[in-house]
Amino acid sequence: MSQIPKMMQVLKRLLKQQQLTYADVAASFSMSEANVKRFFSQQRLSMDRLEQLCELLDLTLSDFFYLVEKQQQKISQLTLEQEQQLVDDPKLLLVAACVRDGWSYHDIISTYTIEPLQAVRLLARLDKLNMIQLLPNNHYKLLIAHDFQWISRGPLERFIANDVMNKFLMSDFQDDNAFRFYLRGSYSASSINLIKKKLQHLKQECDELNQQDSKINPANRQHIGVLLAMRPWELSMFRQLRRRDEHSN
Repeated sequence: MSQIPKMMQVLKRLLKQQQLTYADVAASFSMSEANVKRFFSQQRLSMDRLEQLCELLDLTLSDFFYLVEKQQQKISQLTLEQEQQLVDDPKLLLVAACVRDGWSYHDIISTYTIEPLQAVRLLARLDKLNMIQLLPNNHYKLLIAHDFQWISRGPLERFIANDVMNKFLMSDFQDDNAFRFYLRGSYSASSINLIKKKLQHLKQECDELNQQDSKINPANRQHIGVLLAMRPWELSMFRQLRRRDEHSN
């Protein structure tokens, strides 16, 4: 199967992420914007042009092909059994989170109180669960897509809702890398759909940044939690002040 469509998709995503337009590419290539649009639409790109694009994106060819390889078909959702096994074993869940973020076997055992043999066994369990492909010398290939989602009302979602989110919100959010806001309003259906799209786009960008940063040494990264949420909502104190006849309309 041709890898060119996947390569063009990754290129477009990287250009958008760095806020580079076809006009910027055209200026870098000393050609017209129409020609740039043409080779993107026709999916024809020479190695020289690809190298020029990578330079514009501040990437090496190796970096680019690495990103393309990571976009290959992977599982975006686990089974109920897989999710339950993760929730039932904190160390297995920890190692799963680590490999999801690109940590090496050495990173895991040097950071957490997991013995080398135990780490190997945990990696082997993840391999059996089809979440990774275990390779020689405790290397692995991740089989989980970067846009992974848990099962609706499944074991992981219940675990996140009942344990993680409550603890996550128990903070004053005053740390340097912390941020919190609560925003309410009354919106039309079209505005609500637009907000949902923007939140989905932000989630995707966060996933892509996590994927890119997976090559950086874990010592130079920080665990960050990002919570995005929206739903129909009115404060109970406001709802109690509504006129009774409005409920019957």
